[in-house]
Order: sequence, then structure tokens, then C-alpha cells
Amino acid sequence: MDIIYFFDLAGTFVFAISGALTAIQRKLDIFGSCVIALVTALGGGTLRDILIGRQPVGWLLDNNYLLIIAAGIAVSYIFGQRVQKLRKTLFLFDTIGIGLYTILGLERTLGLGLSMPIAVIMGTVSAVFGGVIRDVLCNEVPLIFRKEIYATACIAGGILFLILTALHMERDWAMLATVFFIIVLRTLAVKYKWHLPSTH
Repeated sequence: MDIIYFFDLAGTFVFAISGALTAIQRKLDIFGSCVIALVTALGGGTLRDILIGRQPVGWLLDNNYLLIIAAGIAVSYIFGQRVQKLRKTLFLFDTIGIGLYTILGLERTLGLGLSMPIAVIMGTVSAVFGGVIRDVLCNEVPLIFRKEIYATACIAGGILFLILTALHMERDWAMLATVFFIIVLRTLAVKYKWHLPSTH
């Protein structure tokens, strides 16, 4: 399996779980959970594809995305009561998701010959906007608008990936290193309360 396709399916799966767990926390019904899981998993990638002119958007051409989302929802409900007791479970899936989707957005954009700054922006869009839609629908202030290191971690990871590839690191290893970097940076930022300055 192509590593980009693997990252895409893996990101879809973990974001579907993230969305479904959020819906379960908010006590939404099964339909609401499915909607939240769907928009969390596909929202960022859909917006990215529209912006870069990739038509039709990727998931419309491959039913595996819907199967992966259904699997994520099932996992959330089957193990939901257990994982909800672990306060960091939702954070973990969300963090893995932004790491995977940052790389995916970068690769999709660079593959179209667009510039490196645009690729970093599209990587960040891919990573965070599914979560933005999820939080808005669940009546929460999106993480991207809070002080937490969230979108910033994706931007830093995107820049790291460009540096590693410029230094001729093997591409697959550069991708894995970038995903690991984003996950570690966000985890450390939450643990040690690193944040961007607020407006007040």
C-alpha cells in the first residue's frame, strides 16, 4: 500500500474516532455521532481538495473512506465506555490525526506543483479544519482559536518536513519523522502548558 494512501486512511480512522467520541461525550444520538464523525474525518481534506482544485474530492472516488469511518464509529461505541474513562483518549486520537493529515495535505499540494508555503498552509488546513467543524457543531470554541499549540504544531511540522526533504532524507522517513514531531510537540505543549500569547 502506498504510504500516502495509508496515511490518508489512518488519519480518516483516528479522526472518525475523535469525532464520534466527542459526540458521545456531548450525548448526541447515533445519527448525530455519525455526522460528527464524518465531518471530523473528511472536513479538512475536503476543504483542501476544493482549494487546490482537486475535483472530485478524494473520498468521493473511494468507498474505503466510508468503511473506515464506519469502523471508527463502531470502535467508539463498542469501547466508548472504557475509553471515555481515559481522559487523554480523545486528545490522543486528535493529535495522531493532525500529524497524519498535515503530511497528507503537504504531499497532495506539492504533488500539484504548488509552492512550499502554500503546501504548509494546505497541510494545516487538512489537519485542523475537520476539528473546527466538529467543535462548531458541538457548540465548543474550536481549538485552533484557543491559546493551545495546535495549528502551530502543524505549521512547524510542515516546515520540518520541507527541511528534511531538502536535506535529501528518504521521503517515507521524513514523513514518519514529521508525524512523530507533531505528536510529540503537541503532547509536550499540553503537558507543560505551552501556549501562544492571548489578546488579553
